[in-house]
Amino acid sequence: MPLTEKKKTYIRQLSNESGIISALAIDQRGALKKMIGKFQNQSATDEQIINFKKIISSGLTPYASAILLDPEYGLPAAEVRDKNAGLLLAYEKTGYDASTPGRLPDILSIWSVKRLKEQGADACKFLLYYDVDESDDINDQKKAFMERIGSECVAEDLPFFLELVSYDANDPDTSSKEYALKKPHKVNEMMKEFSKPRYGVDVLKVEVPVNMNYVDGYTKNEVAYTKEEAAAYFKEQSETTNLPFIFLSAGVTAELFQETLKFAKEAGSTFNGVLCGRATWANGVEPFVTKGEYAAKEWMQTQGRKNIEELNNVLKETATAIKL
Repeated sequence: MPLTEKKKTYIRQLSNESGIISALAIDQRGALKKMIGKFQNQSATDEQIINFKKIISSGLTPYASAILLDPEYGLPAAEVRDKNAGLLLAYEKTGYDASTPGRLPDILSIWSVKRLKEQGADACKFLLYYDVDESDDINDQKKAFMERIGSECVAEDLPFFLELVSYDANDPDTSSKEYALKKPHKVNEMMKEFSKPRYGVDVLKVEVPVNMNYVDGYTKNEVAYTKEEAAAYFKEQSETTNLPFIFLSAGVTAELFQETLKFAKEAGSTFNGVLCGRATWANGVEPFVTKGEYAAKEWMQTQGRKNIEELNNVLKETATAIKL
């Protein structure tokens, strides 16, 4: 579906002056609790999660085009972001019910797209775990769910950013060579599915189609793909969709993520930016927990800023402007 003028205005707010999305993701909830808890003898408190998000938002949004937050813990962080940074708000519950097959999605029950918009969101983001090879009984539920959210976003004239995360229903280990060989098919086919107009998606947030830790020349371990094969998968990914798409960092190091973007560009990928989370700020968790808020702020102004500015420089050379 063609973008409305209102949606175009929102997407411009989320992009930089070059029409590229250089956004910071800190909508983690369960994962962030675990990261904080690793450095102390007790579970992370709500106050810690809220304060850490505020430190990231105030410290790093001057160098980002937008920030992705959750309405459960992130609204105070939205208030302290740089005035020029756009705001995406997450609509999904964190994680999934592991006792039920299919990693079925669920929304935050006291939120709606209307309410996210009322909080100043420039877009609604939803994360969907999807295995293209899972049963129709499971995947049809997910397709219907995305149709509902797409319809909500159409009704509110708010952009719908769909984050797609692949997996194998028969093997939970997505870090293995076996999964690396399946990943291009799973990533590219789900992109093709959710690019269909019926879902009302405006921007896709996706994984790169290969595991770079198994690409020849990027690994000291086993090789799953030659550079030529990996490049072909990146090119194929771009050709599966007519929607703008941005890459997620998936928890890899800042250095590997930057190298991945360069590889994608050389392969002919036409990605439109990034929504980068842990690759930018993850190493700031330890000083926050062990040394306090001042140390965390100092880390953001030094290493965190360095990470995001280096990423921005890579994006200038690699990303494609969104056509509005």
